[in-house]
This record gives sequence, structure tokens and C-alpha cells, in this order.
Amino acid sequence: MRYFYIIATPIGNLEDMSERGVRILKEVDFVLCEDTRVTRKLLARFNIGARTISYHQHSKLTKINQIKDLVNQGKNIALVSDAGTPAISDPGGKLVRELVAEFGNEIKITPVPGPSALVAALSVSGFPADKFVFMGFPPHKKGRQKFWQELGAQKYTVVFYESPHRILKSLDELAEVTGERPVMAARELTKKFETIYRGTALEIKAELAADTVKGEFVLAVSAK
Repeated sequence: MRYFYIIATPIGNLEDMSERGVRILKEVDFVLCEDTRVTRKLLARFNIGARTISYHQHSKLTKINQIKDLVNQGKNIALVSDAGTPAISDPGGKLVRELVAEFGNEIKITPVPGPSALVAALSVSGFPADKFVFMGFPPHKKGRQKFWQELGAQKYTVVFYESPHRILKSLDELAEVTGERPVMAARELTKKFETIYRGTALEIKAELAADTVKGEFVLAVSAK
């Protein structure tokens, strides 16, 4: 049997790394990661000596074939992202599909759950979360208007990600489709400067505009 692990890593606070995750990272032959420099810092923190291989959104077919070759050789492999749970709004999902298509039941793909910015934000939002829609990052250009239209039409709580460079623009666009619906914006979750903003999209924008905007954001929009 071939083994492939999907391992969640901390989204900020390293104390959130699970014991199971550390153990498996010590046992596997290779760790696939978005940025080897980021992952090596994590591995060093827990004295993990596994070899790293970069795998990210710009990886080509040759890299996927390289990973398949390692699986064929019987190597045990773990996939991590820079932060949080792999394959959620990152290229890990494509790799999992490729491995399932290639190896079928001959490979055991095992989740090692842990931190997720999506779930962490939902848990403190206070919004209905028995049903929700996750929409990833808004497109930079093509499809951006359609993204906001679809978000505004949702009847369930919506969660999406945004960068500090586009957060103010996105809040303007969000306000156009959500009006007075309650919004929560979580910045730098689990980190030293973690901040939760609550209000309408425009109220949160006004609060952010008064500060130097840094850090990644997770936004939740309340169900209608």
C-alpha cells in the first residue's frame, strides 16, 4: 500500500501543530510544500528532518509526474501548505485528484486534520454555520463582478479570503451586493495581532482605513 498524507499546519501560532502531524512528518520520506523556506522553518521548530519538495500553483506536469514516480517507488509522502489545511483553496486538490486517478485503491490518502482559517473564522463569527458557502479568493480581474453577484445572491453564510492589498476595494464591492447584512472580518488569526472586525462592509472599511492594513483576512457574511 502507498501512503499519502494531507497534513494541516498552523495558520499562525505554532502551538496549534498537532502531535500526530509532527509524528507523521518525522516518518515520511518527503514533504511537499508551497514554499520550502516557510516549511523548513516549521520542520526545524519540531526537529523534523524530512526532505522537502516544492509543489505550488505554478508547478507543471513534470512535477506531478515526479511525485507519481516517488509514489511508485514506495515512498511515503506528506502534503502541507504554507498555513492551514492543504487542498482548501490551494493546488493540493489537483494533486490529490491526479493520484486517485493514477493509483486508485492502491494509494491510501489520509487526512491529518488541524488548523483551518475558514473554520476558525466561522467559529467566532456568530453567524449560522449549519450550512455555509466558501468562495475562496475573489478573482483579481476576470470574473470579479460575477463573483460579487453570486456572493450577494447566496442565502447561506458566505466565507471568503482576501489579501491586505485588496481588502478595502473588496469591502466597497461587497457593500454593493450585501447592503446592511452583518459582516465579520478576521485579520491575522491566531497571531499576535489577531483582530476581529464586526459591522456592515462599509463600517468595517471605515475602521480599517484608519489603520495600516497588514495581514491576511478571512471574511464572513451573515446569511440572509
